[in-house]
Amino acid sequence: MKKTHSVWGVSLVALCIAAAGPAAAQEKGGLDLTGPYDVVVGWFKPGIEGWNQRVVSVNAEDPNRVFIGAVDRNDTREGHPMLTADGKVMKEKTTVVRDNNNFDKGDVNNIMVLNANGEVIENWSQWNSEISIAHHIIIDPYDPAHAVWVVDRFNHRILKFSNDGKQLLLKVGEKGVPGNDETHFHDPASLAFLPDGSFYVADGYTNSRVVKFDKNGKYLTSWGSRGSAPGQFSLVHSVAVDANRVYVADRNNDRIQIFDHNGKFLDQWPGTARVTRVITTEDKRVCVSATQYGRYACYDLNGKLVSQWGTLGSAAGVSDNAHQIDVDNEGNFYVADANNNRVQKFVPKKNANKAQLIGKELVLKK
Repeated sequence: MKKTHSVWGVSLVALCIAAAGPAAAQEKGGLDLTGPYDVVVGWFKPGIEGWNQRVVSVNAEDPNRVFIGAVDRNDTREGHPMLTADGKVMKEKTTVVRDNNNFDKGDVNNIMVLNANGEVIENWSQWNSEISIAHHIIIDPYDPAHAVWVVDRFNHRILKFSNDGKQLLLKVGEKGVPGNDETHFHDPASLAFLPDGSFYVADGYTNSRVVKFDKNGKYLTSWGSRGSAPGQFSLVHSVAVDANRVYVADRNNDRIQIFDHNGKFLDQWPGTARVTRVITTEDKRVCVSATQYGRYACYDLNGKLVSQWGTLGSAAGVSDNAHQIDVDNEGNFYVADANNNRVQKFVPKKNANKAQLIGKELVLKK
């Protein structure tokens, strides 16, 4: 039987170890909630009075151009609700003001771009009619044109835009038409690229599969079905790659599964509770956001937990449904803190232990 690795079972010990460095420098008291980072309090400045949209995705092209994807709180679509950290259907915290059942100006801001101070410098509202929810935004790291890709969950599509947002270059999937075949998705969640431009899609909330396409959106292969056995999934929420393996966040099964690039099952790391985002890093680690406990954690390539920090809540520096994470090229860490209607920015503490920082996402050599 394939050996598996228990991860969260050692969480309390690991958390104490991770906090030992910062705590030792403090004379008395203290509770380290933000690990090796300082949170930039009040960083997110949407420029919209009464902002009440969930921020569900974040991608930092650079420190001065940070993409975020948001969704109207009332746009829960029958059968496709937003969830709390423990997987329950989320109740409304606020009410969106309507005028004759239409959105008021400013109510829906699907994709926005922030500068280093958290201020909006671009609003891609010209694409609001095309996008229902920008569940994952990612810039292809192998594309010299830096195309911006959007996983549009409720419309069951993958969209590719020019970097400036002026052109819609590619559509994969049929708008508003769910399916489980070579040309349709059903609530896709995220994607990851390979150097040749091919990409894997976590297809995701309903279909419970991973799908691979070439750079032009042509179907290549897929694997997975609903269940809890090895190779089966219950909510495929994120996918990441390294040179040899594909890492899949099997969210509701509380595990990460590992496959080769053809979909052959290799291993699983159980006990990773409600992982929303998984990334492989340049320093050969696998880092995740785990929404149920508001945790961020990193493992070595054998699945051993090497660091973790964070807790659940609404104060600055903690989160409620850390839905997506990213790291810019200066090491700043961003969290799409969905149920708190914000994106948070963290900067590495002075003299922070680099082994505890969330690593920059791996870019493979061509």
